Amino acid sequence: MSGSSATSVSATISGLSSNTTYYYRIAASNSAGTSYGSEASFTTLGWTTEVVESGGTIGEYTAIAVDSSDNMHISYYDASGKNLKYATNTYGKWEAVIVDGKGDVGKYTSIAIDSSDNVHISYYDETNKALKYATNASGRWTTTTVDSSAAVGMYSSIAIDSSDNVHISYYKESSTDLKYATNAYRGGWRTETVDNLGQVGMYTSIAVDSSDIVHISYYDSARKDLKYATGIYGEWNAKTVDSKGSVGMYASIAIDSSDNPHISYYDASKNDLKHATLNNLGSWRTEIADSSGRVGEYTSIKIDSSDNVHISYYDNTNKDLKYATNASGEWENNTVDSEGSVGKYTSITLDSSDSVHISYYDESKKDLKYATHANVP
Repeated sequence: MSGSSATSVSATISGLSSNTTYYYRIAASNSAGTSYGSEASFTTLGWTTEVVESGGTIGEYTAIAVDSSDNMHISYYDASGKNLKYATNTYGKWEAVIVDGKGDVGKYTSIAIDSSDNVHISYYDETNKALKYATNASGRWTTTTVDSSAAVGMYSSIAIDSSDNVHISYYKESSTDLKYATNAYRGGWRTETVDNLGQVGMYTSIAVDSSDIVHISYYDSARKDLKYATGIYGEWNAKTVDSKGSVGMYASIAIDSSDNPHISYYDASKNDLKHATLNNLGSWRTEIADSSGRVGEYTSIKIDSSDNVHISYYDNTNKDLKYATNASGEWENNTVDSEGSVGKYTSITLDSSDSVHISYYDESKKDLKYATHANVP
């Protein structure tokens, strides 16, 4: 540029703190010297946190999902009443109801929303050692026992396919197997074993791709490996994703726009948060997403419309809720909530604008909490 013509400049800045004002000014240099523009500033957007429900011991085993109108839906366990509960902000404020109060029910909840914005929840029946399922698709809550074949249903995870069929992965404790259930076929629920090689199936997470192929991540507790299975009912292919040390607990899975799976998980050997993805060539790539202290338990993962990864997780060193994303091209980590001991049982979702929403447990106050970020950098 020459003379006094105006021009625009831009820069990408990473590593900024949330809810912070930064000051800057532009400098222009040439052979005649350097001149400076006026001082300007910008403020990064911060996290907003709030209590969804309090009173008693509320909010363990939380899971969150978003509907087509960007309303939030949360399932969780009420330890005081031993109930499965559900909360939504659909009508402008949080409203909570008991979904199932028959026995000790509601641990290991998972939630999904179908194309008609009906809610579907999988969960564990501690009293009967069974996998249960609840939905409000009929206009009221109904519950069903899906599998009662001896100590089944822990670590349940639920997903909905393009035809609004339900898919659930879960753990059978009595035989230490990974199991799968679906209502996609006539005749009601079908269940089967996906993997029974050793002690497998804890920390299971499920997702469905654009072709309605099922993807499941889970933990091999005998070998201390992260495993992954994909397929449909009756046809499964299971592989080891990561076997370097003790890895794979707290796994969570999501699918990108190319139908490639992404898994967040905990490396117990190094106390790190890790991320694994399967590329188009069929090989897994693993990387550390956060290694600052003992971090990475209770992970939850989602992929945005640009295929950026978003992970919520627990910082055990500081007892905080944390969040990681690679949206800038490299991993960036932020503390979302540090008020007391918070962040266990975290679950993440993204709305239609790719804004982040997280449900989690406040262990200090024994409350269910919710955090959101209006515009994640």
